[in-house]
Amino acid sequence: MEDPYGTQTPDWGALADASAARARRKRWLLIGGGVLATGAIAAVVATTVVSVNKGDANASQGQANQLPPVSELPTGTTEPEPAFSSVAPPPPPNPKDFVSSADKDKAPLSAETLFPGDKLTVADRAYRKGATTATTNCAAAAQGALGSILASNSCDQVIRATFSKDGVAVTVGVAVFEKETQALKAKEQAEGGIASLSGAGVPTFCRAPSVCRKTANSYGRYVYFTVGGFISGQNATKADKNVFDAGDDVAEFTFQQILARGQAQASAAATRPVDR
Repeated sequence: MEDPYGTQTPDWGALADASAARARRKRWLLIGGGVLATGAIAAVVATTVVSVNKGDANASQGQANQLPPVSELPTGTTEPEPAFSSVAPPPPPNPKDFVSSADKDKAPLSAETLFPGDKLTVADRAYRKGATTATTNCAAAAQGALGSILASNSCDQVIRATFSKDGVAVTVGVAVFEKETQALKAKEQAEGGIASLSGAGVPTFCRAPSVCRKTANSYGRYVYFTVGGFISGQNATKADKNVFDAGDDVAEFTFQQILARGQAQASAAATRPVDR
């Protein structure tokens, strides 16, 4: 029906459809724009990556071009080699050389240097030191044939000391010679024995007719003899272990003292400055 005022009623349904159509187009345009924007960013990133990679490749190529040819690379460095003397160092002094001849054996020598202290301890056995003495009359410090043997081989002196423990006493006598050859000869010829030394609480022992154990040995220019037995005068037998132990302990101690004497002098010679 026609409006008498010349106006028409809007077609509300058509307007709603048109508005919906415009909204759809706008949404799709936005979505499409997002896709386009994403694609544009990806293209920029890809271009940047390619450009960077290309730059790195060029840089690497440039660095490679700057390396020197293989023939110009250093093949190694020459370092000075350590220098060694062709002259071998002298061997260390032999301790025995210093106790084999009076020419080298210059250290002080007495009963106190050979037998220091007031007792001797070996393992669990402790011996009390008794009397000591030294004499240049070697024959007077011996018994039987040993006196003349020492004298005939030019003995310089005899140093004696006595040690005792539980009724057993041992006297050790060290005969000193000028050279080792004399000492060896005296040891080989040895008969009789060293005279026991009493005193300082030890009575006379190992005199005839008592039977005692005797030993003889040498090192360098020193011959050391022992005589040991019972203070009571009882005869010693092979079954008397305490007599044998006492004699062996005193003899070993004496040897070690002579050895230490040589070692001390050899050590001093090794550290002594050499005169040029």
